[in-house]
Amino acid sequence: MTATAPQNPSDTAPAINPGTCPLCGQPNGCAMERQRATGQPQPPCWCTEVKFEPALLARIPAAAQRRACVCHACATAA
Repeated sequence: MTATAPQNPSDTAPAINPGTCPLCGQPNGCAMERQRATGQPQPPCWCTEVKFEPALLARIPAAAQRRACVCHACATAA
């Protein structure tokens, strides 16, 4: 019997799209991501005026934390 090498976790981890909400999969409207992607200055992001509840933030998968923004719909529904 031959041993197999363990898989690299990054080979099986889902790709994180910073422009997609990690909770619902819809576009998150992130102005910072839009600016990064387009190179065009953007007004302040909607998220700077919303309070994100700890329970909502706890639902974000670990792989997406600090990598993808929650959308406005998910943030206000919480």
